[in-house]
Amino acid sequence: MNRNRILIVGSELLLSQNIQSILENEGYEVIINLVIADSILQQIETINPQLVLIDNDIKGKISSTEIGKYLLNADLIPFMYISSSADNITLEQIKVTRPYGFLIKPVRRTELNALVKIILYNYSHKHLDLLKTDKKVIEDVPYRIRHVINYINDNIYEKIDIDELTNLTKWKKHHFIRIFHSIIGNTPYQYILFHKMEIAKALIEETDQPINEIAFDLGFVNYSNFGHVFKKICHTSPENYRKTKKTKSSIEQL
Repeated sequence: MNRNRILIVGSELLLSQNIQSILENEGYEVIINLVIADSILQQIETINPQLVLIDNDIKGKISSTEIGKYLLNADLIPFMYISSSADNITLEQIKVTRPYGFLIKPVRRTELNALVKIILYNYSHKHLDLLKTDKKVIEDVPYRIRHVINYINDNIYEKIDIDELTNLTKWKKHHFIRIFHSIIGNTPYQYILFHKMEIAKALIEETDQPINEIAFDLGFVNYSNFGHVFKKICHTSPENYRKTKKTKSSIEQL
């Protein structure tokens, strides 16, 4: 599964806060653009990120809100602002671009991680939220896929078989997989593994539960398979992930 790509359109001041390292430690691919020029809009299309993080304090030929308006009109990529101020004038300028999130500098690691995860998750499911769109619903496809998503979330600690999910839709397997991928952006199998790994990361980082127990609790039949999937998605082993997070936590507490 490809990593989510985040584009930072920012200033040196924003980068001094370790935004890039915070996001990369969470497994995101981060691309930085400090040259604010007319070409930034074309660069966004070329880079094709899954999220754009806009520094509201950038200085250049194009303003932060102009970038926001462009992304709003395109309606293809979610975006958020990070700003050094939140006065009424700033908020009035920003809110009309309808961003998906807003943070105040200095940025806290936990707040940034939480907001990014929520934005990416919600945006990936926007086609299922029928009440949030003005498109006329002419078929029940979103309802069926949403039913599958709810089933996966309710049974994420179990071993979920694709045939089980197919039966929920009344479709043939290949048709179900194709429709699921077209709406969610991943196959059902990839979606399940990704969310299992998100839970695993949280448990590895925030608890002392043995990693092999975490693997079994998440429905993996053996630790070897779990370790292989974890490394493929998170680009490191479960053991190294825990060690790195514990070390960073100890440093932050000094």
